[in-house]
Amino acid sequence: MEALDLWVRNTSEVLTVEGTHREPAEAALTPRPGAGIGVKDGRVAYVGPESGLPKGALTDATEVIDAEGGFVGPGFVDPHTHLVFAGERSAEFDLRNQGATYLEIAKAGGGIANTVSATRAASEEELATLALPRLERLLAQGVTTAEVKSGYGLNLADELKMLRAVRRLGALSPLELVPTLLCAHAVPPEYKERRAEYLDLCIHEILPAVAREGLARFCDVFTEDSAFTVEESRRLLNAGKALGLTPRLHADQLTACGASALAAEVGAASADHLEQVTDEGIRALAAANVTAVLVPTSTLFLRMRPYAPGRKLRDAGVNIALGSNVNPGSSMTENLALVLGLACLENGLSAAEAYWGATRGAAQCLGLQRQGRLAVGDAGDLVVFACRSYRHLPYHLGISHARVVVKGGRVVFRARMNHCP
Repeated sequence: MEALDLWVRNTSEVLTVEGTHREPAEAALTPRPGAGIGVKDGRVAYVGPESGLPKGALTDATEVIDAEGGFVGPGFVDPHTHLVFAGERSAEFDLRNQGATYLEIAKAGGGIANTVSATRAASEEELATLALPRLERLLAQGVTTAEVKSGYGLNLADELKMLRAVRRLGALSPLELVPTLLCAHAVPPEYKERRAEYLDLCIHEILPAVAREGLARFCDVFTEDSAFTVEESRRLLNAGKALGLTPRLHADQLTACGASALAAEVGAASADHLEQVTDEGIRALAAANVTAVLVPTSTLFLRMRPYAPGRKLRDAGVNIALGSNVNPGSSMTENLALVLGLACLENGLSAAEAYWGATRGAAQCLGLQRQGRLAVGDAGDLVVFACRSYRHLPYHLGISHARVVVKGGRVVFRARMNHCP
C-alpha cells in the first residue's frame, strides 16, 4: 500500500454503511468497532485496525486525525434542497404564525411569487453568492453532497440562470452538487390564465435547453391539483425522460392526488414529501423501487399534520432518504441534525433508519454509487462526530455533532467542540 493521505484513528466505530434498505438498519450500517479509516487519492483505501496497516502506510506526509473516541461515518447526502434563491420571507412566516392563511398571503403578493420576483431580479453571480453561506451551513452539519433544484425562475432565461448558478456554486464550495430542473414548481403569475401554454413552454423550450447544456440530472415536478395535475406531470416527466433527465416528484404533500402511483409508473428516482400518501401509493412505491424522500422540517415549519408515514414506508420495503428541503417558504433551515430527530420523533424511524436515510439511502436516490458509504474504493467523504454513537444524533435534538468533515480526502470543516458523554 502506498502512503495514505489521511488517517483517522481512535474511533469508537466506523460505520461503513455497506448494507441494503431491505435488511435491519442496524446491520445495514455495518459498524466496525474501533476501526481506523484511511484515504488515498480521494478514495477510501483501508478500514480496519491500525495494527493491520501495511508498513509504509503512515508517513510524515499523512494527515492524522484523532477521533478521540467519536464515531466516523459517511458524509451526509442531502437529496432535496431549494437553496438557490433571492429574497427572504420572514414577514410571511410571522403573518402565518398570527393566523394568516397561505392563500391570503399569496393574494397579497407573497408566497412563491415573492421569491420568483426576487430571483428573476438577481444575476447568476448574485444567486451563487447568496447560496454560498447556505452551503457552508450544510457543510457544518456534515453534508458533503447535496441536490439543488431550480424552480424560482419559471421562464426559460431564469431557470437556466438558476441552474448555471448551481454549476457556479460547485466551483466555489467543496460540496458535490447534483442539479435538478424544477420548472414545474408553480404556474408563474403571467401564465395564470394560460397554464397549458406554460406547460408547453416547459416541455418544448425549457427541458430541451437544459438538456442541451447538461445543466441538470433530474427533472422534478410539484404534482398537486393546485400546482400540476397528474396528467400534466406525466407529460412533463415523460418529455424529460426522453431527453435523459430522470424523473422525480413532489408527491402527495397536501392531498392524496395519485402522485405516488405516477412516480411508480414513470420509474421516478424518488417521491418526496408524502405526508398524504395512501397505502396503495406506498405499495406502488415499493413495487417500483422508488425512494421516499422525507422532509420533516417542512411539515414542522408549515405546522401541518400528519407527518409522512416513515414507519409504514420502511415496513413496506421502501428505501427511505431524508432531506432538509431548505427553501425560503416552507423549510428555512439547513439543520440536518433536526431532520434526523424529527424523522425519529414524527416519521417513526429508528435512529439507524434515520442515519441510513441521510447517507446511503439518499445517495441511492440520487444515483450515486460511491457516496453515502465508506467501503474501500468509495469516495473519501466522511465525518468525525463528537459522540460515540449515531444514536446520539437524533437524541440530542437539533444539535450538530460534526467535528471534522472530510470531502475527497481533504479536511473541509473543523468545529470547536468537546465530545458528548
